[in-house]
Amino acid sequence: MADKSCTPDIQFHTKMLSAEEALTRLKAGNRGFIKGDGKTQGLVNEARRNQLVGGQEPFAIILGCSDARVPAEIVFDQGLGDLFVIRVAGNIVAPSQIGSIEFAAKEFGTPLVVVLGHSQCGAVAATIDDLTNTEDNYSRSLHSIVDRIRPAVEPLIGTPECSDPEELLMEAVRANIRASVKKLRNGSPILDELQQDGLQIVGAKYSLKRGIVEFLDE
Repeated sequence: MADKSCTPDIQFHTKMLSAEEALTRLKAGNRGFIKGDGKTQGLVNEARRNQLVGGQEPFAIILGCSDARVPAEIVFDQGLGDLFVIRVAGNIVAPSQIGSIEFAAKEFGTPLVVVLGHSQCGAVAATIDDLTNTEDNYSRSLHSIVDRIRPAVEPLIGTPECSDPEELLMEAVRANIRASVKKLRNGSPILDELQQDGLQIVGAKYSLKRGIVEFLDE
């Protein structure tokens, strides 16, 4: 029998959070994750699963990297049904990702989209390697990812500010996050319309070492 004592009383069809409230909830969840006192245990049990059979009302959409070290639900300390998560190497924006975000934002009224990148991103590192080495070491499929990251990263190559490889990678990760945010903000008539009604699209970077999610200023 399911233990219902730790299951929050969450009802569907309640008023959706605003974008600001959703962002506050994500930040609070990340603080709980960092401290190790997360509250999601009561949101992943049998009772919660049964509660979600009839539908979902995610309060945030996360476009994140596929990296196994950055599971959005865990780093934001959220449970089943709380986040609509799309994961792809390099948190890139392609038609399938845009379509998924359009669907969730329109279907569920989800008010917040977060592009979540992370430190030491392998896809961004591969793009830097592709830009700085003459040998072509990547498959056609991998190039489809690298080529979407390239426009954000290429202007940083050879600049004095990014002469150090670690600094270059860090700044390239940030640039790629901002580029994905820009594409979502300006690349979809549906998302344009929803932004006029209050949808917010923001960027964030997760630190693999510290566990902290830093929301980027635009």
